[in-house]
Amino acid sequence: MKVLLVEDDLALSDVVSFTLRRAGYEVTVAYDGLAALEAFEATAPDLLLLDLNLPRLDGLGVCRRVRAVSEAPIIILSVRGEDEAVVRGLEMGADDYMVKPFSPTQLVARIRAVTRRAGVQATPGTLEAGGLSLDRSRGEARRGDLPPVRLTTLEMKLLEALMRDPGRVLSADALIAAVWGPEGGDRTMLKQLVYRLRAKIEDDATPAAFIETVPGIGYAFGGG
Repeated sequence: MKVLLVEDDLALSDVVSFTLRRAGYEVTVAYDGLAALEAFEATAPDLLLLDLNLPRLDGLGVCRRVRAVSEAPIIILSVRGEDEAVVRGLEMGADDYMVKPFSPTQLVARIRAVTRRAGVQATPGTLEAGGLSLDRSRGEARRGDLPPVRLTTLEMKLLEALMRDPGRVLSADALIAAVWGPEGGDRTMLKQLVYRLRAKIEDDATPAAFIETVPGIGYAFGGG
């Protein structure tokens, strides 16, 4: 498995590279944002480890550009652990966020969890509820006669969990378990995932047409 590590701290990049290679990963290292984009295009990595504070182009800029062309998992590595930084990273399309310092063992575990989630194949068949259909074999959702929209693996897992029991309120913890499993995910990540999914399947004129927020509990699929 190919990993692109983008980190301008030479000492840290050496430690992380050594750890990943010892765990069996093929590692390419870039030390600034523009070099990261060039390396991503040249090597087509399976996963991107991305620092935020980079020369020439910051990590959020790299994340945004990569996500525009690829669904490869992205894990942000940063000393900035405040909620605003985490939320911004997830909004840009990152799959996970690790705050420095972290242990090499924890990093490898996070990589395995993220890649395992990303590699799960969709269950064949179509799920329909409330005027929305989910084609799990194609990873697409369709509303009525409108063109289908592509969903990421995490978006599809969330939508499927909601559509399987329309009208029932599912707790945030239950949805986190359904989407990320027991090893990853939190309420901030769930909130951002709901936001991204809504942007794809709902009409601006009728907010929360499909996904209803139930304050203090979780979410429900209400149907259009």
